[in-house]
Amino acid sequence: MRTNGTVMFANAALEDALGTSRRTIEGSQLPDCFTEPLILQNALEGAGSNEFAALRYDAWLRRLNHEPMPVHVVVAQTDTPGEAIVELLPLEQQAKQDREERLIDQAQANKELIRNLAHEIKNPLGGIHGAAQLLQMEIDKELTEYTQVIIHEADRLQTLVDRLLALHRRPHLVGDVNIHEVCERVRSLILAEFPKSLRVVRDYDISIPDFRGDREQLIQAVLNIAHNAAQALAERLVAGDAEITFKTRIARQVTFGKQRYCLALELHVIDNGPGVPDSIKDRIFYPLISGREGGSGLGLTLAQTFVQQHHGLIGVRQRAGPYRLQDPDSSALKSAPPIIEAT
Repeated sequence: MRTNGTVMFANAALEDALGTSRRTIEGSQLPDCFTEPLILQNALEGAGSNEFAALRYDAWLRRLNHEPMPVHVVVAQTDTPGEAIVELLPLEQQAKQDREERLIDQAQANKELIRNLAHEIKNPLGGIHGAAQLLQMEIDKELTEYTQVIIHEADRLQTLVDRLLALHRRPHLVGDVNIHEVCERVRSLILAEFPKSLRVVRDYDISIPDFRGDREQLIQAVLNIAHNAAQALAERLVAGDAEITFKTRIARQVTFGKQRYCLALELHVIDNGPGVPDSIKDRIFYPLISGREGGSGLGLTLAQTFVQQHHGLIGVRQRAGPYRLQDPDSSALKSAPPIIEAT
């Protein structure tokens, strides 16, 4: 746009936001679309006089027949004198992108922590186990109870370490995957484990095409999510009204980790349980964090690892009332492999 405020070009997103056509927007004064137009006018003048290369601020955008929308405004210079670029980001979208970036950074930090910690524990565990076995052969039989405790606990920790390392050992085997075949496989496994009083609802968009991914990893990821949901339904199972819903949709124009995708797979896993405890809802994907007594705290960490290997995002949203295991954009699993990105 021109630094005097005249719009030279508007995209479809601005059309949708303002509720008017591109033809009407182009040639109009953009500052007039804001509740405080003077701020944008001053920013454009500053860009035109080289006072700054880029300026950011929050504002309210007027909309036709709607309440004003909070937006984050970015005003940047161009190589052409007298022109500037104005980018408007809905604050909800900006917050969502920031949240997604934090989840990605958190998952990477978890991965490094798990791998390093597991290797540090694995080596001394082997020595403790072997020393206890040797000691057991040398001491009186009445004292072997104590060495058996050492051996048993060392074995238990070794199993836990192996499970932690298994997150990063399995190769990523890519092939054609149908998400509904994945859901049906998980559905059959869940119903086999909880055959009574659990209803699994299918809400599929059957137009979703196959995509490239690791079928077994995706089955494991969805199974871990659904299994957590089923275990959270203990009271509902007793009452006879426990329900889990698998819902598939196509999401358009989504961004994961600063990369834009035309289309992405959106999978919702929804249950009517009590919800995630407030004490762990911000740490639910951390390793060894579990809201269930006796839980390993690795199921959702493993699901997060597999989803991110598919360039996707996993998260949790909890609405008032029923428990929803979904991401901040209402999806439990978003996968945007090349075959879907290309369409």
